[in-house]
Amino acid sequence: MPHYFDSSPTVPSRPSTVDVVVDGRAFALTTDRGVFAAGAVDAGTRVLLDAMRPPPTGDLLDLGCGYGLISVALAVRAPSALVWAVDVNERAVALTAANAASAGLANVRAVTPDAVPCGVHFAGLWSNPPIRIGKAALHALLTTWLDRLAPGAAASLVVHKNLGADSLARWLSEQGWPTTKESSRQGYRILQALARSDP
Repeated sequence: MPHYFDSSPTVPSRPSTVDVVVDGRAFALTTDRGVFAAGAVDAGTRVLLDAMRPPPTGDLLDLGCGYGLISVALAVRAPSALVWAVDVNERAVALTAANAASAGLANVRAVTPDAVPCGVHFAGLWSNPPIRIGKAALHALLTTWLDRLAPGAAASLVVHKNLGADSLARWLSEQGWPTTKESSRQGYRILQALARSDP
């Protein structure tokens, strides 16, 4: 079966529009089949969106950007920062780039993972991580990107309690990223993982 975390979705394209409001600004974001939460705002993403308080400057990471809602919100809330919208799904990357451009947000760079320069370290990371890729793959993904947090920076991850939020928090802390549960709503936990001192 095709998944939203495939690099090249095989399901036929069928674009649609999602209307969202970020800090009083209305956006009509184009989405499509083959990307995460096509045609809607995922409940976990909404919880994360409502809690986001990005630093005003620096490189910010939306890991697993989908059609770009979190990237758009980060760009609106931190107009002097550079938002890296990263996804393995090429359709998602194209949608995020188009949505940022149509919204007039020039501070979004939508790219696949290998296009992020190795010297970039992030002042913050936000993600609704792809739990369904499996534990080993998820751990590898998080290790790769959390180790690119700048000193003192933090990642905010939204995970439902029924999909292992608490066990993921324990694993993150055990690996050296001090992790706390910042909030909980509708069964979703927002986990804040601090950069580890010795990547």
